This record gives sequence, structure tokens and C-alpha cells, in this order.
Amino acid sequence: MIAAPEIPTDFTLLQESETHFSSDTDFEDIEGKNQKQGKGKTCKKGKKGPAEKGKSGNGGGKPGGPNRMNGHHQQNGVENMMLFEVVKMGKSAMQSVVDDWIESYKHDRDIALLDLINFFIQCSGCKGVVTAEMFRHMQNSEIIRKMTEEFDEDSGDYPLTMAGPQWKKFKSSFCEFIGVLVRQCQYSIIYDEYMMDTVISLLTGLSDSQVRAFRHTSTLAAMKLMTALVNVALNLSINMDNTQRQYEAERNKIIGKRANDRLELLLQKRKELQENQDEIENMMNAIFKGVFVHRYRDAIAEIRAICIEEIGIWMKMYSDAFLNDSYLKYVGWTMHDKQGEVRLKCLTALQGLYYNKELNSKLELFTSRFKDRIVSMTLDKEYDVAVQAIKLLTLVLQSSEEVLTAEDCENVYHLVYSAHRPVAVAAGEFLYKKLFSRRDTEEDGMLKRRGRQSPNANLVKTLVFFFLESELHEHAAYLVDSMWDCATDLLKDWECMNSLLLEEPLNGEEPLTDRQESALIEIMLCTIRQAAECHPPVGRGTGKRVLTAKEKKTQLDDRTKITELFAVALPQLLAKYSVDAEKVTNLLQLPQYFDLEIYTTGRLEKHLDALLRQIRDIVEKHTDIDVLEACSKTYHALCNEEFTIFNRVDIARSQLIDELADKFNRLLEDFLQEGEEPDEDDAYQVLSTLKRITAFHNAHDLSRWDLFGCNYKLLKTGIENGDMPEQIVIHALQCTHYVILWQLAKVTESSSTKEDLLRLKKQMRVFCQICQHYLTNVNTAVKEQAFTILCDVLMIFSHQIMTGGRDMLEPLVYTPDSSLQSELLSFILDHVFIDQDDDNNSADGQQDDEASKIEALHKRRNLLAAFCKLIVYTVVEMNTAADIFKQYMKYYNDYGDIIKETMSKTRQIDKIQCAKTLILSLQQLFNEMIQENGYNFDRSSPTFSGIKELARRFALTFGLDQLKTREAIAMLHKDGIEFAFKEPNPQGESHPPLNLAFLDILSEFSSKLLRQDKRTVYVYLEKFMTFQMSLRREDVWLPLMSYRNSLLAGGDDDTMSVISGISSRGSTVRNKKTKPATGKRKVPEAEESSSSESMWLNREQSMHTPVMMQTPQLTSTIMREPKRLRPDENYMGVYPMQPEHHQPPLDYKQQEEAARQQQERAAMNYVKLRSNLQHAIRRGTSLMEDDEEPIVEDVMMSSEGRIEDLNEGMDFDTMDIDLPPSKNRRERTELKPDFFDPASIMDESVLGVSMF
Repeated sequence: MIAAPEIPTDFTLLQESETHFSSDTDFEDIEGKNQKQGKGKTCKKGKKGPAEKGKSGNGGGKPGGPNRMNGHHQQNGVENMMLFEVVKMGKSAMQSVVDDWIESYKHDRDIALLDLINFFIQCSGCKGVVTAEMFRHMQNSEIIRKMTEEFDEDSGDYPLTMAGPQWKKFKSSFCEFIGVLVRQCQYSIIYDEYMMDTVISLLTGLSDSQVRAFRHTSTLAAMKLMTALVNVALNLSINMDNTQRQYEAERNKIIGKRANDRLELLLQKRKELQENQDEIENMMNAIFKGVFVHRYRDAIAEIRAICIEEIGIWMKMYSDAFLNDSYLKYVGWTMHDKQGEVRLKCLTALQGLYYNKELNSKLELFTSRFKDRIVSMTLDKEYDVAVQAIKLLTLVLQSSEEVLTAEDCENVYHLVYSAHRPVAVAAGEFLYKKLFSRRDTEEDGMLKRRGRQSPNANLVKTLVFFFLESELHEHAAYLVDSMWDCATDLLKDWECMNSLLLEEPLNGEEPLTDRQESALIEIMLCTIRQAAECHPPVGRGTGKRVLTAKEKKTQLDDRTKITELFAVALPQLLAKYSVDAEKVTNLLQLPQYFDLEIYTTGRLEKHLDALLRQIRDIVEKHTDIDVLEACSKTYHALCNEEFTIFNRVDIARSQLIDELADKFNRLLEDFLQEGEEPDEDDAYQVLSTLKRITAFHNAHDLSRWDLFGCNYKLLKTGIENGDMPEQIVIHALQCTHYVILWQLAKVTESSSTKEDLLRLKKQMRVFCQICQHYLTNVNTAVKEQAFTILCDVLMIFSHQIMTGGRDMLEPLVYTPDSSLQSELLSFILDHVFIDQDDDNNSADGQQDDEASKIEALHKRRNLLAAFCKLIVYTVVEMNTAADIFKQYMKYYNDYGDIIKETMSKTRQIDKIQCAKTLILSLQQLFNEMIQENGYNFDRSSPTFSGIKELARRFALTFGLDQLKTREAIAMLHKDGIEFAFKEPNPQGESHPPLNLAFLDILSEFSSKLLRQDKRTVYVYLEKFMTFQMSLRREDVWLPLMSYRNSLLAGGDDDTMSVISGISSRGSTVRNKKTKPATGKRKVPEAEESSSSESMWLNREQSMHTPVMMQTPQLTSTIMREPKRLRPDENYMGVYPMQPEHHQPPLDYKQQEEAARQQQERAAMNYVKLRSNLQHAIRRGTSLMEDDEEPIVEDVMMSSEGRIEDLNEGMDFDTMDIDLPPSKNRRERTELKPDFFDPASIMDESVLGVSMF
């Protein structure tokens, strides 16, 4: 029996101290991890001293001694590491590799062990070699220290982490080697108190190394070694039980038949087995306490995952010894790990335990303690973890239904509606096991019954009840898809569903309510769609996958079954529910999934006629758009020329359209009679007929009924009189749009005449004029319809229409004039860029309703996307996008993604024009600010700061490649400079131009200029400057000075603008030529060049700036040693000025002026830098987080402060080698019980975890 962690043992691994281990103690010091004490004998070294080694094995002087290793020649005592090479290649059978090593061990165990030690060192990626001299005279800790010094630190890769098929196979070969080694040595060698002691001592020392490669490799080896030993212990336990039974059987025999010698043999065998098991227990305790209890909370997630995976194997393999709360607590605690792969290993380990129902009694305490955590993991942010958590709960449910409360189950139930299909499927299986898998004994006799009396009838009702109680009535398709794999027979029992809808309830049976019938019809439709299409609903899959032959056969069989059943039943269902719009809409979708050939082969034509009659009656009864469109789609599905029923359906459809067209013309003539006021009844008749025609025109070509003329007459009258009902105009616009599209399809697909093209061109242009008129309608819904249709028509009839070799359609190309473009833009500005509370016409006065607000926002996003599409495809002028781009910051949450994508697409089309559009949008905002506040505005005002921030965001969108955007950025600066000097000051040249403050905004783009381009732009700027301007130093001239300085920022400092040199995150700008420190993230140029809102110098600071003030070069303080940042150091010491020779001279600069201005320059720089640093601290987080590189922390799970507080005095010295010293090492002052405080790698929710 393996000792539980609480049982103390005398097994240790080095001889430095006499420490005895209990299960809940760690090693006192590193040196104490290499001791061993076996079977009550005196303590022996894991590696014998030189005197002992001379006596062991074959000795060094015998053949195969120090100069031979596995038969391979060695030089200078250094072996050639063939064992590692053989395992790495993986070509030899592991059995033979191990057998060869065993033979070598039997020949000379010191040399064989040296080979094995170097094998582990080599598997860690270390180039160092343990020599025979080191092996004889050095302790393990000294050897490990020596190997650490020889480790290649330049590369972070080692065999277990290297990419490629060879290294992926190496891990499995490495694990297999350890398992085979123990298996082959299990009868003798592992008990020699030498080989296993040395290996365990080495792996324990390596697992405590600061080097990740050593720690990772040795932990994997130790855990696999432990697993192999558990298997040996299990076999020993079985043999002991067998021996004990044989002994008892022999002893119970009568004295005459009892064999005393056999009893003695059995007693001796049992004693040997017991001694072997004690020895194995000592080895396992050493590995568990020396490696597992430290590494299961390692800083590296892969190491923690290895430990949890293996302990799950131990508990499953040898449950009698390991499946108790002393070991389960480690899995329970680690379920709070912050890394998904570790949590995943916990769940998969537990699944192996809960799957075996015989182990349930041992899991009761664990289940009660950690059940809530498992339930919460069903909402894990890692989908793989959530799936396994649900599967684990399903196993818990199968083991005992009383464990999970109703609240626990409800937390899983709602996941059947998850968009992630694996999560939903797992939740569907849980739901099915809980609610649908139980069957009463009374139902056994109902198995052969069908329809309403089948055993599935109650289950279908249960499904309906669950669907209604979940209150997600628009997601039936997701519920069906979730249960499709586990409840296929139930969901495909359409005969039962049909019977529940059509047949009368049995005696004592409660009939379905109207709401339940609607839910059942919706579920039935979803099951039919799933069976016919064989793919999940929208949002649940990445695309249609290729069906296997078996799946295709099942699909055909299901469609046949559906058609045969509902070809007969559908007319009856439509007749029964003909007045219910919701039920009829769902039922009318069923023919889309029929195999129409069965109507002919099955002699079902009379049922087809009945279906067509029912559809006709429904069209006459209903005016609901959804019902009419469902009827239209049904006719479209049945009107398939491939099938013989086409003529029958086409005649019925033509008769219906004839009647509707005649009725519409007759009603319209009466409705538009001059001199008569149309009453409401006439308007309703016209509207209802127009709705029916529009719905059918969507799916059917009604060109032969010439609907354009009557709709044009109706729309023109509405423009002239202005009193046309809103819904009539909306549907007339839509119907006319369909007429245009069907005409276009006709001239595109067939050989059309020139007259057809001219007629279509005329109709299209007249229709666009009508839509343009309705853009100014008083009714918002009419304006939205006209705008949407106009955008569609302009997009369709743009120059794109000729692509694909359709040059004959060139006469149809229509380019909107400036007035139409202006009206479209005005509509966007008036109806899209509005506050949520202002949009009171979109939700019928129910704007307080959250759902209505979301729907209104969705509608506005569609309107904006329609217009942006015109910009992207150059249907309208690109400069119209300026009014869109300037809204980027103000409406970022609502439309930021659309506007940003529009910027990206326009830049791909024309970089220069896009840049001109961006600067135009900033100019428009600047002009609006001037109109509102006048020219004497405060440059620290929120409005001006907002424009600067928008300019900074625009600059970020240009990316990192300055060569690609060189011309565009230069043109942007050119336009900006011209705008700044466009309006001279009426008071004379001694006063700044009216728009001079715009240069401060323009300076945000200076960082995107190449160094040589900065000089070019500077020369262009000088053309607009007078000599007097260059000498001005008042505050009103600060924008000019700052912009000039940003252009004169020389040398390598191309990544900042002079005033706003600190990024929005408050990070210091790093010199490009400064090599980043190890472990620090590299700040991307987009972030480096980002600038914060400037804190301009106060007017009280009357600092005078020289003409050519040099921009200081910021050097990252992060890169400096702490000793250099003394409190008495000033800013000029931290941020040194650039050399004066980088400053280009100006011909008008006076020599005597330079000396006077030198001190002022230094003081000015100091003030600016202080304002930058102070303002950077106040800056908030950027809206566009995706524009900047995220900070990634790879090692620690929680803050350093929490670890220091919670783990004070605990053994936590095995963090990653590249961590700061404060996180890497903890002093072990005393041995503490293994009371694990998981704060270092756990969530806060686990801090209250107590021991079992």
C-alpha cells in the first residue's frame, strides 16, 4: 500500500542532514534533496564516494570500464551521448535501446549511470557534459551549477519546446524511454539502492533549477518516472494479494495435506514483495515531495499541466493508494489556475475518475467541496475548458443526480444557446441526460406505438416546455443543433410532432396551448432544416463541410421521409392555423426542404393542389410582410423547371399575380382620381395589394405585368401632393426598385436590344430622381427607405457594372452629381450622427426600451455602411468622407469600426487623396471651433484638445512603413501649411495668421515624415513665413515654433513631436538606436510616434524661443541603471540635448543672438519636458487599443505584492530564470507544513480554500 501524503517516511535522498519527511513538508534546503535512506539501514549516498565506487560493479579497471560506454569509444572521459541521439531519432525500438543500457549497467553501473545522467542533461538542451571525474567527486548540486554555467542562454528553445515533427516525436520517445526503463528494471535493478537513488536525486535537483529547460525536462521525466513506479507498485500489490490468498488457502488445508515448505516459500515471497513495495513507496514519496509539491505550482504553465496530468493518471491507475482527499486537493486547488491549459488538465484528470462509477464513493467529499468551482468553469473564457467542465458535470450527473442542485443545472442549461458549437453540444448532452434520458417502466410497452401515443410524445412536450421557459424564442435552431448529436431519434420523430399538432388529445391528456403549439411548430421547422441541410445554423460553424457518403445517404433518406409525411400533412396544418401569422410563416417554409420529385413518383398531385389552394387563401387573408414573403418563397421553391410539377405551380402563380395586378390597377385608378379625397378604406386596399405584389416581386420576375408605370404614377402624385400615406410610398419605392433590378437581370443574362438598355436607363434615372425628392420628405421612414434604395442603385449602376466583360452595359453607368452627393451626405449627418436620445422616430416612442435602442443603432449603422460603401467603391467623391472621418472620436463606440475600415479601404485606393481627406476633416473641425469660439480660443480647451487627439489617431493609422506613406504624409503637411497661412490677420504681419493654431494640430503628423522630408516640408514652410514671423516669441506664435521644432527634430529622433512626445499610455519615448533590454516589450513606432494632448506653456511663463530651437532627444529612463537616476539629477541630465552641429543654420540668424538664446533654449526645453511628463501621467487609455502593441506578461499570475504577503516563509524559489530577483527566489527559513496557499497562480476566489 502506498503511503498517503500524511504518513511520514524515513526515505530521503542525500546525506547532508537527518531530516525525515512527512507528506506535508518540503525539503529544507537544496542540498538536502540528494539523500536516501533505505529499508531501515544506515543512510547511503545517492552517488557513492570514490572508495565505494571502486568496490561496486566491475570496477574501473575491468573491460568496458572508464574508456568504454555502451560499447562506444570515449575520449578524455567524455562519452558521446549516443543514448540521446538514439532516442531523438526514434528509429530504434525503445525496448532494445533500454536492453542495451541495462547490459551496460550490469557491466559497469557507474559508466551506465553517467550515460543516463548526460542523457537527461542533453534532453534539456544543455551542451555541457558530465564527466566521470565530476560524477565521482561532485555533488548533484555542484554538477547542476556547472551545467547551468555551460547552458546556451542565447536561445530559449530546448528539445521539449522546439518546433518540427522530429521534436514533437522526441517528447513521446523521451516519455516512452523512461517508462520502458522502469518496466525492464522493475524486478531487480530498481531495488539496488543505487540507480534509482541517483536518478531521483538528479531529477529532484534539476527540477529546482532556475533554468526553465532543466526544470521543465526534469519535471516531465520525474512525473513519468513516478507513473512507471505507480504501475510497478500496482503490480506488487496484486502479487501480494495473490500470494496472501495462496498462503491462506494452503494454511486452511488439513494438516495432512498442508505443505509446510510451500507455506515457507509463500511467506518468504510475501516478505520480499513487502520489502519491494516499501522501497517503491520510498521512491514515490521522494519524487512526490521533492518534485510534485513544488512544481505543480511552478511559474510555467506547461510544468504545472504536466504535474496535474500525471497525478490524474496515478489516481486512476492506483485508486486504492492515490484516490483520497490528500491527493485530490491538488487538483481542486489547481482548477483555479489562471492558465487555460492547466485548468483543462484538471478537468480531464477528473473525468477519468468520475467515469468509473466504482470510484464515486471516494469522490464525495471532493465533489461537495469543489462542485461550485466546476459549475463556474462552464463559463470559462477558454472554450476548451468550458466544454470539458460541462462534460465533467455530465459524468457527475450520471454518477449521482442528487449532487447537482436545480440552480447548478440551470447554469448549464442556458449554454445550449451558446454561439460556440462545442460548448453548446456539450450542454445539449447534459440537458438530454438530465431531462430526456429517463424512461419509466410503463413506457416500455409503448415502444412500438407511434404518433401521439409513442414514448417520444412526452419528451417532445418536455422539449417545448424547456424552450418556452428559457425565454429565447428566436433561438430554436440553436437548441435543436445543440441536441442534434445526442437526441437525433427524438428530434427526427416528425410523425409524433405532427400528431401532437393535428390529433385530438387522449383521455385525461392536457392539450397544447396556443403558445406551446407555436413553439412546437418552430422546433419542428428547425429539425427539418437541420436534417435537410446537414449544417449548423448561422454563427455556429465556420462553413459548410463536405459530407461523407453515409451522411449524404442519411440526408436523402431524411428528405424523403419529410416529403412523404408533410406533403400530406402540410395542407391540413395550414388549414388549421391559417389565421395565425406566426404559425403559418413557419409552416410555409417546409416545402423548401421537400424532394419535389416525390409529388410525382408518390402520386401526391392532389395534395400539391391542396397546398396551392391553401397558399392562395393565406395570401388573400394576410397583409403581414413575413407571411407574404413566406408565400412568395414557397412558390419560388415549387416553381422548379426541373420537376414535372412546374407547369401546375406556374399556372397557379400566374393566376394569382394576374388577379393582384388587375386589382392594383383598378384600385390605383380610383385612388388617384383628381378632385376626390381618398378615404382610409381605399388607401388600405391599395396598400394591402401593393404589399402582396412587392412581396412576390422580390422572388419572382413580374416584368410582363409592367408595374413600373403604375408605381411611378403613384410616387409622382405623392411628390406633387405631399399627402401620400407613408407605407404606400415605402412599398411603392421598394416595388419599383425590384422592377429595375429584374430588368437589369434580364438585359444582363440574355441578348438584349439597344432599346431595352435605353428604356432601363431612362427608368433608372427617373427612379433616382424620385428617390432624391423623397430624401427631403417629412417622414423619417420614407427618407430612410429612399436613402437605402438610392445607395443600392448607385452601387449597382456604378462603373463596377462593366466588370467581368460586360462592356455592353456601359450606357447604364450612372454617376451621381454633386447635388445628389451632397443630399446623401446631409442625410447621414442628420440621421446617423445623432445622440441616442435624439432618435425618437425609430422605435415608435419606445426609446426607453433597451432592445429598441439597440435596433435603432443597428439601423443607423446600416445606413452609414451603405454610404461608406459608395465612398470605398469611388461612386461618390472621396472628399465627402471628410465629414465622416471627423466624427471618428465622438462616435467611436457606435461607428468606430466602420469609419476605421473606410479609412483603410480609401487609403488602399489612393493614399494621397485619403491623406488630403483626413486633413480636410481636421480643417472642418477647426473651422467649426473658430465659428463657435472665435479666433481667441483657449488652446487648452477640450474642443481643441479633441481635435489634436483625433489628429494623433489619424497619424497612427498610417502604420509603421514610412516609405509607403511618404508622399501622402508630405501632401498632408502641404495642405495643412497652406490652410494655416490662408487667412492673414487683418491687423497686419505683426499678428499671427488667423489659422496659425492649426500648425499645432499638424505637428501630430511630423513623426510620420522621413528625416529628409522634414527638411523639405520645413523649406516649404519658410515660403509662408516672413522675417518678422521668425523673430516672434509670444505665446500666440507657439504653434509655429512647435511645428518648426517638430520638423527640425534631427538625427535619430524621428519618433516624437516636440510638445506631445509622450504616448497616450504614459510610456517614455525610446531612442530608436537604443537596444531594448531583455524581457522588455519593444514599443512599436505607432506608439512611439503617438503624442499626447499638449499642455501649452502658461502665459505667465514669458519664455522666448530662439528661431531654431533644437528639439531635445528623449532617452528612455527604463534603459538606465537605477544608480543614474539620483534625486539630485535634473531633467537635462536624463534627457541630454542633441549636439549643436545637428542644427541646420539659417542665413538670417545673427551670430550675436545665439549666445543670448542658448540659456533660454535650455530653460525652454526643461519646461516643455516637465509639462510633457506631467501630462503623460494624466493621460488616459487609448480608445484604439488595437492600434498599439499590447503588453504581454508571460510568467507571473498575480501581483508581486500579493505573493510576498501570502507566501511569506513558503518555499517558492523556482520561478523562471528571467524574472526579477524579488520574484525568483524565496529564502527557506524553516520547514512548514504543506499548507498550500495558491495565491501565486490562482484567482482570488480560491483564497478561502481550506484543507480537507
